[in-house]
Amino acid sequence: MNMNGRIEISQRKTIFQRLIFRIDELQLRHELYDGSMGEQVTRLVLERGDSVAVLPHDPAAGIVLLCEQFRAPTIASGPGWLAEIPAGILEEGETSENCARRETFEETGHEVDALTWIATVYPSPGGSSERIHVFYGSITLRPDVPETAGVEEEGEDIRILRVSVDDAVARLWAGEIQDAKTVIALQWLELARYRAEARGALASG
Repeated sequence: MNMNGRIEISQRKTIFQRLIFRIDELQLRHELYDGSMGEQVTRLVLERGDSVAVLPHDPAAGIVLLCEQFRAPTIASGPGWLAEIPAGILEEGETSENCARRETFEETGHEVDALTWIATVYPSPGGSSERIHVFYGSITLRPDVPETAGVEEEGEDIRILRVSVDDAVARLWAGEIQDAKTVIALQWLELARYRAEARGALASG
């Protein structure tokens, strides 16, 4: 596996920029697996910075919070609305942990008690440079939090779903959860539960 091959970028130019999206066109060559340099190729890269996502979970109540909201890119081949974990773009100078806490509060009205890093992933590396830092966030459910949230200036209209872990996992395996970062987070939580149960069984045995 060649994870540190040579890359020669002869040209990079921005061909589109609007709001949070920028598309760069690259002319480049990269090392092939036989050790030689390949021919020059053109690649388009969507640049939008890093993002952070959090799975809010109250372990005492066995509840996770999901955010249901409209997602325009899913109209063509999907439902239009998706249930997903809170997420947002990492701002300049902001740590991923601070972003995780900020986005969780903005989108659910809940404070994060503690954070655990799950993974950092490229959701679409064939066309986008975006990385998503995915976290687990333990919370304490608040009964006084409204059922809707979001930053109005950003056009957010979010319905907060309080879902049992069992129900969330069932939705996952039924194919109802279609957002990649949410799939990753829920699979991590299910695996964490399985490992905890296995350790408990070994200890009692």
